[in-house]
Amino acid sequence: MTRRKRPPEGRSFAVATFRDPGAWLQGFLNYLDAECGMSPNTLAAYRRDLERFFTWNRDVARTGVHDIGVPTITAFLEYLQSLNLAASSIGRGLVAIRMFFRFLMLEGIVAESTVDLVSSPKLWERLPRVLSPDMVDTLLVAPQGPLDRYYRRDRAILAVMYATGCRVSEVVDLKLSDVALEESYCRCTGKGNKQRMVSLNPSAVDAIRKYLEAERPAMVLVAGADPGNLFLSRSGKRINRESVWVMIQRYARRIGCGSEVSPHTLRHSFATHLLAGGADIRALQEMLGHSSIRTTQVYTHVEHSRLKAVHKQCHPRG
Repeated sequence: MTRRKRPPEGRSFAVATFRDPGAWLQGFLNYLDAECGMSPNTLAAYRRDLERFFTWNRDVARTGVHDIGVPTITAFLEYLQSLNLAASSIGRGLVAIRMFFRFLMLEGIVAESTVDLVSSPKLWERLPRVLSPDMVDTLLVAPQGPLDRYYRRDRAILAVMYATGCRVSEVVDLKLSDVALEESYCRCTGKGNKQRMVSLNPSAVDAIRKYLEAERPAMVLVAGADPGNLFLSRSGKRINRESVWVMIQRYARRIGCGSEVSPHTLRHSFATHLLAGGADIRALQEMLGHSSIRTTQVYTHVEHSRLKAVHKQCHPRG
């Protein structure tokens, strides 16, 4: 939330945090009654929903009204889930919060509302699978030598996918010239042939260097090798996305997280962990290469346990 001008003269709204929500809450309920014509039962339900949010926020998040964002709202929704409330009840609570912040915008109390970026619970069943940061750490070191012939390459692929959130097709299409290890970034080509720069964390840079020094030189000596591509197969040609899919499933089974893990699982985990750590959703949209912010909204549903697990930095391995 961004602070804007003070409320117009004559308004009775207090400049307060959620420790003192009464003035804004009553004004909101009056607005629903007089201008929206809502029934007394609906008003009572909205009052209960908002008071529960205010109480939770005071006791847990302690976030001022101008600082409420996606992490706070998603943490509250996780709290409601922990109460075993029906999806319809959770959805109504989200609607109440969303309408409350629209009212605050109308009154000039806040300039914008990120609550609108949070999707309703009816979409939760379609959420992608996400690994915990600890499980990702285990997966990244699952390739082991001499058990795996090209374990350094496999570690580098896994590290790049999680560090950047790139699609598997973007990773296998990387050229040597796309990677700048000293500057810790690489250039990937996404859908519609659009290029974007993505950051590499120290773990990914280290994994790539070890692969380039210890394994790749022998791979490019194979007849018919393609030295332009970064990640190569045993034939010296560009590794394909199907091989990466099989590789990730093999390592996922090895560490006991099931064969349903796919290359996209690392992309989902990257996005969810960043958002849980406080990353701005617009910045996340750019990192993922989404043309629409609506596509990125699916990642606003992060578990409260993940919020606790993420440290000061946005990325767990940054």
